[in-house]
Amino acid sequence: MEDNHLSRPPVPVVCYFDAVCPFAWITSRWLIEVERLRPIDLSFRPMSLSVLNENQELEPWYREFNDRAWAPARLCAAAQARHGHAILRPLYEALGSRIHVQGEKGLDTVIAASLAELRLPATLAEDAAGGEFDAALRAGHQASQDAVGEEVGTPVVVVDGAAFFGPVLTSVPRGERALRLFDAVRALAGAGEFAELKRGRGALDLG
Repeated sequence: MEDNHLSRPPVPVVCYFDAVCPFAWITSRWLIEVERLRPIDLSFRPMSLSVLNENQELEPWYREFNDRAWAPARLCAAAQARHGHAILRPLYEALGSRIHVQGEKGLDTVIAASLAELRLPATLAEDAAGGEFDAALRAGHQASQDAVGEEVGTPVVVVDGAAFFGPVLTSVPRGERALRLFDAVRALAGAGEFAELKRGRGALDLG
């Protein structure tokens, strides 16, 4: 029997991410699992928690988190500008693996090692430390907010042109569970009446 999903055009999916956000990392791994099992046209774009929260009053620990998050976000914006959209996926993979899987805390080390792994110019680290590409970063972040229609954090996922915050996951669904979740998300994305669905979060499994 023919698999109807395989006979259809790939579903366009965009994942807006901030490289330091653990929830964005889990969601991105779920989408990659879906991509492994079903035709989707998956792409990545940077957004920024630092931009989102720069004028907000935050608890000290979260202010420090947001202030540190500028460098990876600026790096992604600079890499996209200098090397095109396609560089974002392997760059996010390199950054995220070190931050979320290996637990590396020194972001300067994470950035240098990621650039070396991908054989990207080490001078991109200077872009991460400066503000030359802040306008591009802000524009990309604003695109994510405009897609959803209000200020939200990361991840923002766009499925078939419909955008929403999340799904926020605490672990990566695999196999059939990943596909069932994707089908549910796609159904909600296609429902113009749908606005929000939320429940409490458990412990994270960053896989």
